[in-house]
Amino acid sequence: MPCYAIDGVIPVVHPTAHVHPTAVLIGDVHVGPGCYVGPCASLRGDFGRIVLEEGSNVQDTCVIHGFPDSTTVIEPNGHVGHGAVLHGCIIRHDALVGMNAVVMDEAEVGAYSIVAACAFVRAGQILPEKSLVAGLPAKVLRALTEDEIRWKREGTQAYQDLTLRCHASMAEVQALPAAEPDRPQLQTGTVKSLLATRRV
Repeated sequence: MPCYAIDGVIPVVHPTAHVHPTAVLIGDVHVGPGCYVGPCASLRGDFGRIVLEEGSNVQDTCVIHGFPDSTTVIEPNGHVGHGAVLHGCIIRHDALVGMNAVVMDEAEVGAYSIVAACAFVRAGQILPEKSLVAGLPAKVLRALTEDEIRWKREGTQAYQDLTLRCHASMAEVQALPAAEPDRPQLQTGTVKSLLATRRV
């Protein structure tokens, strides 16, 4: 993975974490045990500190940064969806930030909360626990149900399992010119979208 020191400060990655080789880590970045950092994520600890605590995930093309002297924290089992931007904020434990959402400076996303895709969480906004948050600017829509909290937990577990799968089997290869006739399907568990769970 591309890791860069700046002013003599080197990123720290726990051996049980998986950081994709195309992700970029700069400076004061701490990736904790069992974390997953996806392809093309940019974690720039060149001003403030970035901390990913145990079991959290930061997916493809996410950007994490902050102002000088800030600390951006994703607490244990935090879940940050594709393309999200975090800037000098705190994502409390077991919370989810949806795809392409933005969480600004000194904002806090409460534990077990879900920030919907494309939401904009304003600087300094403090969001309560177990809430569904959406909109531009983001507003609390309602309390989450226990089923929604369980669904989020299952999704995060799928990424924790993906970290293990990456350690066990991911390798750079040349693409095949055509699919094999007996090509296997990936066996990756049963987690579904929230929409699909409501059809059952």
